[in-house]
Amino acid sequence: MSSSHKIFEVAIIGTGFGGLCMAIQLKKTGQNDFIVFEKGTTVGGTWRDNTYPGAACDVKSHLYSFSFEPKADWSHKYARQPEILDYLEHCARKYELNTHIRFNTEIARAVFDEAAGSWNLHTAAGEIVTARMVVFACGQLNRPLIPQIPGLDLYKGTRFHSARWDHSFDYAHKKIAVIGTGASAIQFVPELVKKAAQVFLFQRSAAWVIPKNDRPYTPFEKKLFAHFGWIRKLYRSWIYWSSEIRFLALNPNSPIHRGLTRLGLKHIREHVSDPVLRQKLTPDYPAGCKRILISNNYYQALAQPHVQLLTGQIDSVTERGVVMGGREYEADAIIYGTGFQSTGFLSPIRITGRQGVDLNEAWTQGAEAYLGITLAGFPNFFMLYGPNTNLSHNSIVFMIEAQVRHILRCMSAVKERQKQTIEPKREVQASYNRILQDSLKNAIWSVGCRNWYIDKGGKNTNNWSGFSFSYRRMTRKTGIEKYVLA
Repeated sequence: MSSSHKIFEVAIIGTGFGGLCMAIQLKKTGQNDFIVFEKGTTVGGTWRDNTYPGAACDVKSHLYSFSFEPKADWSHKYARQPEILDYLEHCARKYELNTHIRFNTEIARAVFDEAAGSWNLHTAAGEIVTARMVVFACGQLNRPLIPQIPGLDLYKGTRFHSARWDHSFDYAHKKIAVIGTGASAIQFVPELVKKAAQVFLFQRSAAWVIPKNDRPYTPFEKKLFAHFGWIRKLYRSWIYWSSEIRFLALNPNSPIHRGLTRLGLKHIREHVSDPVLRQKLTPDYPAGCKRILISNNYYQALAQPHVQLLTGQIDSVTERGVVMGGREYEADAIIYGTGFQSTGFLSPIRITGRQGVDLNEAWTQGAEAYLGITLAGFPNFFMLYGPNTNLSHNSIVFMIEAQVRHILRCMSAVKERQKQTIEPKREVQASYNRILQDSLKNAIWSVGCRNWYIDKGGKNTNNWSGFSFSYRRMTRKTGIEKYVLA
């Protein structure tokens, strides 16, 4: 085992939107003594990993980008995966981050050294790197969830998760079994349908799908955005507030929610004429309990004669295909559209704080943090897109920027007061999460369905409970008196 003798001021783990934003803002404040660890070969996070056909964002492109690094020439209202990845790579180049990033370096363990007031980061290769402060920007949607189905390993055909798409497999004229009908599946299934001989789509529960108001931007619009910054800013603001108001639709008793429900049902009626198929695609839970999806071609794809929607519980997988209801559906490939392990924050990294406390022990009752950013007992420890900071109605990039600003305030406080460490007071963290969980008890995510926001213990560990502007205000107004500096 080798050891690095240099002690970095800050270590960042991950190079998605969160990690890059943190690194850029550190450089903007004049802080260049930092290192970024990336287990992949390039930057991009989820937009590097998810390269399946049809991959795109469901937040409008001018808002799904950094406020400090606008892009005037987005090709569509909703950007496609290659364009988002190109944008992130552009940010890394422009702000000269690649000299700070160590690619192909996975962090396996992080241990806080109480005597030194710093973190020892153990790489998977056995190296130890020390940093005074560490920012985990691993995201919530980075570890694919493989379904636990009897006989899965018996299957002899091609199989892969949508987040690890096998581009060497040619699905043209093949029989494809797709397990799962979530946000990724509604994007890649229509692409499969164009070339595959047969598509068997296995659905556990129907999703609420509404139309996607998408189109290419015209050359004239791009010129306006490029030459008139105030128009671009005004447009971005309009997108933000029109998205923000959608939070009201998450109240099942609101007129906006009823309108959303009508829109979803109308979308099904307009594109699915078969009453049996229409019934299968009609959700039996309130709109918003699970992630609301947007698509203009999903229902049309499922109405094709060579597509079969199968609902219920899968019995097993055999050497040749998938068994449901006692019938075997032979397939050349099985593709999992089953989402991610979303509630196991920071896993599989082992993290040890003060007095040897393992993060898993601290989170035995479910993941939580103060503002979703800091954690008592884990000094100089910060998270981006941490517990209860996910949104169902707006851009996560907005939340990340608010979190980064708060982290910079914490770091500045340590330096200005000539202290070594900072962490939230336990009673502050406990009170914050008690109020947060109380506000989530009657939220739409907690009634009527199973979703990826709630852990096995029934705790909503993922979603923010209010408007995104209220979260930004809270992270901005929170005083350093909420923290212990030592």
